[in-house]
Amino acid sequence: MKINYKIIFHFFGLLLLFNGGFMLLSTLISLIYDDGVTLKLFLSGLAVLLVGVFLMLLTKNHRKEMNKREGYMVVTFGWVVMAISGALPYMVTEVIPSFTSAIFETMSGYTTTGATILNDIEVVPKGVLFWRSTTHWIGGMGIIVLAIAILPLLGIGGMQLFAAEAPGPSADKLHPRITDTAKRLWLIYFGYTAAETVLLNVAGMSFFDAVNHAMSTISTGGFSTKNTSIAHWNDNPLIQYIIMIFMFLAGTNFVLSYYAFKGKFQKALHDEELKWYFKFIVSFTIIAALTIYFRADLSLSSIDHPLVLGREEGSIRHALFQVLSVVTTTGFITADYTLWTPLLTVFFFGMMFLGGSAGSTSGGVKVVRHLILIKNGFLEFKRALHPNAVLPVRYNTKAIPGVVVYNILGFFILYMLSFIVGALGFSFFDIDFESSIGLAASSLGNIGPALGAFGPVNNYAALPPLAQWWASFLMLLGRLELFTVLIIMTPFFWRNR
Repeated sequence: MKINYKIIFHFFGLLLLFNGGFMLLSTLISLIYDDGVTLKLFLSGLAVLLVGVFLMLLTKNHRKEMNKREGYMVVTFGWVVMAISGALPYMVTEVIPSFTSAIFETMSGYTTTGATILNDIEVVPKGVLFWRSTTHWIGGMGIIVLAIAILPLLGIGGMQLFAAEAPGPSADKLHPRITDTAKRLWLIYFGYTAAETVLLNVAGMSFFDAVNHAMSTISTGGFSTKNTSIAHWNDNPLIQYIIMIFMFLAGTNFVLSYYAFKGKFQKALHDEELKWYFKFIVSFTIIAALTIYFRADLSLSSIDHPLVLGREEGSIRHALFQVLSVVTTTGFITADYTLWTPLLTVFFFGMMFLGGSAGSTSGGVKVVRHLILIKNGFLEFKRALHPNAVLPVRYNTKAIPGVVVYNILGFFILYMLSFIVGALGFSFFDIDFESSIGLAASSLGNIGPALGAFGPVNNYAALPPLAQWWASFLMLLGRLELFTVLIIMTPFFWRNR
């Protein structure tokens, strides 16, 4: 069957309408704070809106059904379209005049990576800062999941898009109709964002900072309005604890949040992935806290007021915050963990490959994949002793089909190969070994802070232009979980069959 390009471009038009609308919202913020770039932001938003309207009118007579190939193309190229159009406010306002760097910043936003090339964030106009955080918020739950919530208005079925977009090995549906699923997910997403905004504001953040950090937290993005990220509030532990709570929630499966809000607490609490996600965080935090307390000098690695409530509390708080930040791939920092000890540097590097839960906004491999891989590995010992026995991998007391296990094995191998190739790519630009592997793990896992020259307290401004393009590609590859992007690069994808 031939590819229906009309429906693809029609969808691109819809995405541009979303983008332009959020840009106009940033214009309103710019107007309120009188930051001097209101007109430029307005023109950016208007231009994107007009292009979106033009594309939708041009392709209004299209076939309503979308097959899998078209779904993959809409998701992958739709993300590229959003990144290109989303770079416009940076360039028009001259906050980031370079096209390459503007694309990098925008892709980092939409993929919720949180890596930045901005050297002084606090001088950036508030309208642009709000737009920067908005790219996180849009990308967090997924541009496509947002869009399919209104597809009934267009008469287009959206299941193919949800399957390609939803993070994790499978897409749990809350309701038989996919559009209702999207609406419920976004309602929870918006509710968490609003709740965190109120709590941060009450705890002492300005309302503007609270909104921006709430959007960055719930999307597990990591963009901050301060040069020192959350370390700016090291003298206010309450703010950091609030962010920790919402980082944890953002790293859990949003379907479980839905069950909890419906009163089905047992169904949520008995989820095997949630249990191990919690156990991993507690275990990692204990290891990190003990190491910090006995071996690290917090005064060297933290920025201002690291020990407000004493060394014991400071060790636990910084350990828990950084573990949550890396595991959920949020990327906020309260301290430079690479200065704690070499052991913890390697420890946090390893956590970059864990990721949060499937169905969350976090990046990485995801906890459920690790669980199934480990379970299958142990079963291989039994299979060696009992070759004729039927020993299925079980998850949440149910047997996992063999095809799912093979898919996860394939994903993990492909992920590690992508990491190796990614690191080789960065080393090609004369970036040292430690920085190259850190950049590859961070970009692919959508984490933000890396290692070496691009560690937690540094930014990506020193990254060469071609390396910025490479990092942007790895961010997209990781955010769309490899297959969605790589399948488009295969010859058989384009054959008219």
